[in-house]
Amino acid sequence: MLGPLATHAEPHAYDLCEVHSERLSAPRGWEVLRLASDLSDRGPSDDDLLALADAVREAARPPAPATPSPSEQGTREVQRRGHLRVLELDDSADY
Repeated sequence: MLGPLATHAEPHAYDLCEVHSERLSAPRGWEVLRLASDLSDRGPSDDDLLALADAVREAARPPAPATPSPSEQGTREVQRRGHLRVLELDDSADY
């Protein structure tokens, strides 16, 4: 069955461009059903615009300050590479 592009991931379906969908043929004894759809550009929907606005708001928020875990109290960050950190233990802290 041929129809409009998928709106969500479907593991057993594949999206084809217009050229390839026109050239698609089925094995002998099978039939290709082409769903007629309105292909006019409708522009973004309200859901699309709300999702975009939410993403912009989320990106504009300042990052939350990280609170040290109890195991990190009494330590000092010496070096950072990506998500890895080198911590130096504070000798005066009680463990």
